[in-house]
Amino acid sequence: MSQHKPLHQGAARNAPQSKTDLFVSFTLLALQGFGGVLVVVQRELVDKKQWLTNDGFIEDWAVAQILPGPNVVNLALMIGGRSFGIAGALAALSGLLLAPTVLVLLLAAAVAGVADTAVAQGMLRGMGAVSAGLIAAVGIKLMGALKNNPMGMLTCIGIGALTFAAIGLLRLPLAWVLLSLGPLASVWAAHCIKQRAVA
Repeated sequence: MSQHKPLHQGAARNAPQSKTDLFVSFTLLALQGFGGVLVVVQRELVDKKQWLTNDGFIEDWAVAQILPGPNVVNLALMIGGRSFGIAGALAALSGLLLAPTVLVLLLAAAVAGVADTAVAQGMLRGMGAVSAGLIAAVGIKLMGALKNNPMGMLTCIGIGALTFAAIGLLRLPLAWVLLSLGPLASVWAAHCIKQRAVA
């Protein structure tokens, strides 16, 4: 089966070499992702493997976020499917889920008696704070790619701020925010693309 090219501009310099490459790469990626994988995914797929450019990663991650299911699972299916069809998608998904599932089951059995202690709960809260910081750092790092967005960086930041305010401050349901801001941003982006094509 022929490999599919990414739809976004700035095609990545490399691509997965085989289904085994997908499986091993996503296994290693998954084993690094404690508390949030965005940081690891961006570093592995963009910086190290160079399967995606920053622009391509942002576009694919945005699609992965609005699809049902975990973001990184959706992204793995997209990358695997783009490279080797259904077999590639299943290879990437298997790599992403197999080793972590076994590891989590072993850890659950090992810590079953101490999970409710104050020390364990404190450790989990500390890991949550670190994960939040890592995710914020990746968000700031990827902001530079917004200059290539047809809407412009300021509009993108404004939409991001509105989304944060709606979900983080006003506690509105995610579905309502997606159904309201999503179509508005899409229509505005289409308008900006048309304007750019005419100019």
